[in-house]
Amino acid sequence: MIKVLFAGSPEAARLTLERLYEAQSACAFEIAGVLSNPPSEKGRHKDLIPTPVAAFAAEKGIPVFTPEHLDVAARESISPLGADLLVSFAYGHIFGPKFLALFPLGGINLHPSLLPKYRGCTPVPAAILNRDKETAVTVQTLSLKMDEGDILAQTHVDLNGTETTESLLNYSAEEGARLICEVIKETGTAGKLPAGTPQSGEASYTGIITKEDAKINWREPASVIEAKIRAYYPEPGCWCMENGAPLKILEAKTVESKSEQSEAGKVIDFSKSEGILIQTGDGLLAVRKLQRQGKNAMDYKSFMNGARNFLGTVLQ
Repeated sequence: MIKVLFAGSPEAARLTLERLYEAQSACAFEIAGVLSNPPSEKGRHKDLIPTPVAAFAAEKGIPVFTPEHLDVAARESISPLGADLLVSFAYGHIFGPKFLALFPLGGINLHPSLLPKYRGCTPVPAAILNRDKETAVTVQTLSLKMDEGDILAQTHVDLNGTETTESLLNYSAEEGARLICEVIKETGTAGKLPAGTPQSGEASYTGIITKEDAKINWREPASVIEAKIRAYYPEPGCWCMENGAPLKILEAKTVESKSEQSEAGKVIDFSKSEGILIQTGDGLLAVRKLQRQGKNAMDYKSFMNGARNFLGTVLQ
């Protein structure tokens, strides 16, 4: 039976780990350990909170490793597991040759994009921002350079323009677990990883998303703003300023404008069927879910019940 070390950190990786945990017997492998980022400080008291992946592993009694660096000490702590294969999804670090040498069967990586398009750490938001019609869930060999490994399995995904980063990542996590299981089963039968297909086409790269990236520029077209809202949901969340205070815009859609154009960012109307209508640089945006600082997220009807003076406000 193949022994696997799973490397991952965020919620989407936790979902993949959960599916792999459930599939161990059917796919003839064992999760021998989990590698994740160190706990992070959260809240007023700076409590140390484990990553979603580490928390799930600890709950299931799986050994957890959270080194700051993949150095000699990390290798010495992980080596006794005797893991045959490294499986990675959104771990957040590049694996060096000495670390990869710990695994006789090598390593595989789950990457939610149509490689070589959108290599890097934020491929899902990139596909949504660019309003692509298609993306993919890809399992590739782990290489020494970021996301350049050969493709072992891939599912193409049609995009209809309603996806959020959250929904697309969740799908990728589920489908990715299925693809990983298929690759592991083939590996168990052959005694080695299946032959991969080298990536072809022009490569592009994605980077870290900051809070400032998610600030709404109301002079942009409604279609561009709407795509940003979906791409940056749930984190960091698109936002603007309302009378000097932050306001998050969590869900919206574009609507046809039949009136004369007003100042960009102006709240011009409230439609019970569409949402709160805000003027953009080109077209109207109907906001359907929003959140003031320190408050719970609210649907547009509930928000307007407590914000009678919102109409006419110019958002910045």
